[in-house]
Amino acid sequence: MNQWLDEVKFDDKGLIPAIAQDAESGRILMVAWMNREALSATVQHQIVHYWSRSRQKLWQKGEESGNTQQLVELQMDCDSDVLVLKVKQEGGVACHTGRQSCFFRTLKNGVWETMEPVIRDPAEMYQKS
Repeated sequence: MNQWLDEVKFDDKGLIPAIAQDAESGRILMVAWMNREALSATVQHQIVHYWSRSRQKLWQKGEESGNTQQLVELQMDCDSDVLVLKVKQEGGVACHTGRQSCFFRTLKNGVWETMEPVIRDPAEMYQKS
């Protein structure tokens, strides 16, 4: 049933890097990891799921913050070991820092400069219940 999954080359830990890209603008939003279960759930539900290496568990993007990613298109590279997920980013925030993208710092004259404002306060997104 999921024969397409057999073509994906997961690493020795069962993971594959997944690059989330805004389907409309093309902007890279974030990079995370997927295992077979996360990839299967993403395709099945059309809502992006990742594998948390730090928490060692499956998680749906936005499960706490509400900033889910709806899958628009899934692409795989020529070596079958990197994925690009073209997504519709709910809430306009992909980064846990409250910014649109996790790639908000640019190297200028040997210094990393923050080039993007916080859109949503992380304390509001991740309120502990």
